[in-house]
Amino acid sequence: MRQLLLLRHAKSAWDDPALSDHARPLNARGRRAAAAMAGAMRSLGLRPELVLVSSSRRTLQTLEGLGTLDGPPRVEPTDDLYLAPWTRLLDALREVPEEVRSVMLIAHNPGLHDLALNLAAPDSGTPGQALAEAYPTASLAEFAVAEPWAALGPLGARLVRFLQPKDLPEMAG
Repeated sequence: MRQLLLLRHAKSAWDDPALSDHARPLNARGRRAAAAMAGAMRSLGLRPELVLVSSSRRTLQTLEGLGTLDGPPRVEPTDDLYLAPWTRLLDALREVPEEVRSVMLIAHNPGLHDLALNLAAPDSGTPGQALAEAYPTASLAEFAVAEPWAALGPLGARLVRFLQPKDLPEMAG
């Protein structure tokens, strides 16, 4: 069984109108949320071997905010994951080498949310209900994937959990 982790970038700053969207950094809340999600990932034993990450500043800073991941994983920043539609994100996952057992994709909405909704089997229960409602910044969906990466398609994964920053004690309140 393969593991797929979909992480939306953490909250970014909008206070400098001179910056392009691609160059927007995380704000303080985003940095806290990334650190909180890192702690949750460590406690759950989530250790990606490969991280595919959009080349935007906020996605790279989200990855940086996760701190030292066990492994450490191979990291592949990719320009065409920036604001990519879900079909492009799925294509990137289909290109993952078969020997890789765990992949984390750090990207943007709406593409990431659409990808998660398209992958999730209809029997996803409570995590699936939360996922259907929204995919807030710094949220993480964990999927179990039985098929080879090259064959991954709609309804091709089982949603294991969906963690939102508001679910983490460090971010409550």
